Amino acid sequence: MREPFPDARSSLTRARAIMHDLADWTALPWPRLKPVTTAEQYAHALRAFDTARIYGNQGQPGVGAALDELRRRTVITFDNEEPNSWFAGYLGLRPDLAGLWPLPEGLTLTLDSALPFGDPHSEPDENCTEEELDQMVSVLGPLTLDVRWDCAWRGLPEFKDCGVQLCLNGVWTEQIAEPSPGEFGVWISLGPRVARTPEGQNWIHESGLSLGEPQQGW
Repeated sequence: MREPFPDARSSLTRARAIMHDLADWTALPWPRLKPVTTAEQYAHALRAFDTARIYGNQGQPGVGAALDELRRRTVITFDNEEPNSWFAGYLGLRPDLAGLWPLPEGLTLTLDSALPFGDPHSEPDENCTEEELDQMVSVLGPLTLDVRWDCAWRGLPEFKDCGVQLCLNGVWTEQIAEPSPGEFGVWISLGPRVARTPEGQNWIHESGLSLGEPQQGW
């Protein structure tokens, strides 16, 4: 969309309005939370959440020393009692961990198993309800979240690969969403077999949407 969105809530509201006005049906949202990669995201995680998932490879530079420090502070538990070179576990988040940033490149920290994004027993990339999505956006802060809705656009001959992509603190590029702090956008897909047909072009014109240049979709 060419419209500027000042925050996550307004872009979410716009995405829902588009589907409400132009779609015959809409599937449940499919949220995907990106890992913590910036100092601002890390500070937000320490303030707003209790636990994060942590992954890594002890063979990467600095990872072993970082794990030793986390063990010393008794804030890390592993999925296996004796983790091998590749490991996964849970990190208890506390304000006094602020000084550990930046984490080594071989460590990945994610909140996709922390409420409201998920829980220790949920699988990543599960669908959620609209109410659960509202909760995610309310605590998102500087974190990066992508949300996809499959839908059937009213007036198009098919709905394969039709939908809406919402990027919060991110942008849609060639086939994927990438983190981009402070940017909020809504992308729509008409499906590759329809988008460039006369029916697709007429639909875009009649929709009244202010769209940018076409991009590779899903």
